[in-house]
Amino acid sequence: MPSPPKLYIGLMSGTSLDAVDAALLDFTDGCKLLCTCELVLPDDLRCEIRALNSPCDNELQRSLILDKKLAHLFNDAVQLLLAKACVDKNDIIAIGSHGQTLRHAPTAPWGYSLQIGNASLLAELSGITVVADFRSRDIAAGGQGAPLVPAFHQAVFASKDESRAIVNIGGMANISFLSRTGDVSGFDTGPGNVLMDYWCQTHQDCCFDNNGQWAKSGQVIPELLNNMLSEPFFALAPPKSTGRECFDGHWLAQYLNNTSYATKDVQATLLELTARTICDAINDDADCIYLCGGGAYNGNLQERISQLSQKNVKDTSALGISAQWIEAAAFAWLAKQTMQMLSSNAPNATGAKGE
Repeated sequence: MPSPPKLYIGLMSGTSLDAVDAALLDFTDGCKLLCTCELVLPDDLRCEIRALNSPCDNELQRSLILDKKLAHLFNDAVQLLLAKACVDKNDIIAIGSHGQTLRHAPTAPWGYSLQIGNASLLAELSGITVVADFRSRDIAAGGQGAPLVPAFHQAVFASKDESRAIVNIGGMANISFLSRTGDVSGFDTGPGNVLMDYWCQTHQDCCFDNNGQWAKSGQVIPELLNNMLSEPFFALAPPKSTGRECFDGHWLAQYLNNTSYATKDVQATLLELTARTICDAINDDADCIYLCGGGAYNGNLQERISQLSQKNVKDTSALGISAQWIEAAAFAWLAKQTMQMLSSNAPNATGAKGE
């Protein structure tokens, strides 16, 4: 008699603050994505998350209330996924919940990274074991706590025939380099969609620049691009990670400094910044680049990465998992690793002293 399926759910709510992604995976034989769904992040929660990304009034109480509200939203995503997949909660071994990052400041000696979403309440609401707070253990071992996805990328995408660069473009962007020899490395490269989305929301009254068309209508501003590239983070040697604490509207404002650049030209320059910082990070030995995250669907950005890198650029659907669901799938895998008492970090990526 065959053994029962090894089913796990992954939940991801990232720095883009657009939606909660939920993915159901079967790890019985390899890694199989069975079902997915997303819940749009309500405006009130999105605004509160943004407010709590920086010091603000009564932030402890507000963060604890938000912690519980997010647990209810995460449970809604779980219930929607189970109904869509026609799977009973008792068939799920565990949920891997990334939570919502409020602060990420991993620098020693008092480094920390805070994700909320009340795993205990989520377990109570869903009736399913929950694995969460993934970043703290890596930081305790001297790492950055990010990026966590390179270990998953290595487990499911490594190839003996091809050296691969897996580039996740969410709010922030990170890269995993998977060599033919089995080595893995990775780090955050800087802003992914976060600045482009901010500028689009500010000047176009929409959430994002669809397919990069607004950016394509503008011209790159060399002076602005060069000034932004002087940001010290870009010159740091790995391991390194970042977040909205560094790259946000305030960061951009210091470079604009009351200038009269055309808004579409600023958007074009922000897209170029994302493409340049990603390509500057790509190992010359990479045979192919595979994109995932929301930025994988920005055709203008994908084209620019291909031009700058002079490499073949695809999205991860070519490797068997749609670009939109990679991070949610990764946290299902991280939960599996934890439940099986196996390591789930890549020390070469995070800088931790060990697995």
